[in-house]
Amino acid sequence: MALVKDNILLQLVRGTLGDQLTIYERNGQIIMAKKRGPSKKKPTKKQLEARYKMTIAAAYAQSILKDPELKAYYKSKAGPGQNAYNMAVKDAFRSPEIQHIRFEETDVVVTAKDEFRVVDVDVRVHDAAGTMLERGKAVLGRNGVDWYYKAAVLPAGGKVVVVAVDLPGNETLRELVIAGG
Repeated sequence: MALVKDNILLQLVRGTLGDQLTIYERNGQIIMAKKRGPSKKKPTKKQLEARYKMTIAAAYAQSILKDPELKAYYKSKAGPGQNAYNMAVKDAFRSPEIQHIRFEETDVVVTAKDEFRVVDVDVRVHDAAGTMLERGKAVLGRNGVDWYYKAAVLPAGGKVVVVAVDLPGNETLRELVIAGG
């Protein structure tokens, strides 16, 4: 790979020359590189999974470009050399993270983060036998990362199941057993 500077001949040239050389622009710099061809190796299972995930992420990014509000949101998150499409792909590629679940009396407090935005936290309370007693949406707290759910009862030996969802719809599930009191 070579960076081209002050070359009047290549200033307006972009694309592939023959089957040898590719010239493109990134971040305002002209780059010349050997043309890459397809790999001769059979893709691994992980590579196939990553390709599928990238296909889904790219489809999401294409769809958000049609929504001016979402496009503007992702554009606001973009850095130099990035655009709304890049940010949407990045968001769709990663799921939100549930960092912590704690109890404050009958409140379930969930700390959930995403590089972009967690849009929904669903809380389910199960008894010791596994029967779902209640289910509801948590409310975002003032700090922007803690979500609060007021449970009617937190049965000893039961469990709380939390699902965090980000803007593209990626879900992360986490369970916590309720200690006996």
